Amino acid sequence: MGRLEDFLKSKMRGPTDPQAPEASEALPSAGPGVEFLWPQGAPGALGTRDVDRPTLTLCLPPPELATGAGVVICPGGDYWDIAGDYEGRDVALWLNTLGVAGFVLKYRLAPSYHYPSQLQDARRAVRLVRHRAAEWGVNPARVGILGFSGGGHLASTIATHFSDGVPDAEDPVDRLSCRPDFVALVCPVISFASKYTHEPTRDNLLGGDSTKTKHLERLSNERQVTPATPPTFLVHTGDDKEVLPENSVLFYVSMRRMGVPGELHIYEKGGHGFGLATTDPALSSWTLRCADWMRRRGLLEKPG
Repeated sequence: MGRLEDFLKSKMRGPTDPQAPEASEALPSAGPGVEFLWPQGAPGALGTRDVDRPTLTLCLPPPELATGAGVVICPGGDYWDIAGDYEGRDVALWLNTLGVAGFVLKYRLAPSYHYPSQLQDARRAVRLVRHRAAEWGVNPARVGILGFSGGGHLASTIATHFSDGVPDAEDPVDRLSCRPDFVALVCPVISFASKYTHEPTRDNLLGGDSTKTKHLERLSNERQVTPATPPTFLVHTGDDKEVLPENSVLFYVSMRRMGVPGELHIYEKGGHGFGLATTDPALSSWTLRCADWMRRRGLLEKPG
C-alpha cells in the first residue's frame, strides 16, 4: 500500500511542482515498448496510417514487484479520440505500483472505423497479452481489462462478447481465449438501447443512423450479461452529467441477476472523466477500493 499511496501523492502535487513526475504524453504509434496488434495490418484496415494500426503500449512493473497480473487499459474518448495520458499511461503506472502489468490499448476510431473494428482490437489485445505472457511476466490466467467512459463500453463489450479462440487458426494468437479474467469499469458507457445511453459514444461506434442498426440491442451490454461474464468492479459518480450513473447500476443489477461477483461504488460528487482523480482526495480512493478488490480475488499475490 505504501507504493500506491506514494504514487497518488506524487500525482497530487500537480505538473508544475518540480518534484512531480513528468506529465504523460499521448500514446506513441511505434517504438520501444509499443507493439502493433497485427504487425502485418489489422483486419479491415483502410491503409497504413497511425489511425489504421492499433497498438499496445507496455508498462511493466519491476520484476521484484510483479504479481503476474496484467490489465489491458481502454482509455475513453467516445470512440472518437483516446485519452491516452490520464486514462492510459497514468493508470498503467498506478497498476505498476501494485505489481500489475499495464497494457494501454490504442484502438481504431470513428470516423474511419466503426463496430466491429474496436471489438476486434480489444479481443486481439487480450489474446496478445496471453500469447506473450511469459515474455512480459504475466500469468495468462490473470489477464484483465479496465475501461473508462467510452473505453468502458469497449471493456464491457469484450466482457459480454468474448470467444474461446479458434484451435486450428493459422495465427497462434487467434487460438487463445479473449475472455478477460476480471474487469474494471470507470464511469462506463454501458447501455445503447435505453434512455440512459451516451449518444456520442453510441453514434461514433455504430455510425449512420445508430438508432436503427441491428447492433443497438446487442451492444447494450447490461442486456448481454451471462453467468460467464467475468467478475467486475464498477465506479461511477452520482453527479456525472455526461454518462449517467444508471449505466453502471444497470450492469451491476444484471450481474446480480446472473450470479456474477463484483462491486459497485458510486461517489456523490466527481463529475465525469476524472481518471485517477488525483486532485480529489475522496474520489481518488476508488483506486484503493479497486486494489482491495483485486487483492481479495488473489490477483495481487506474488507467485510462490
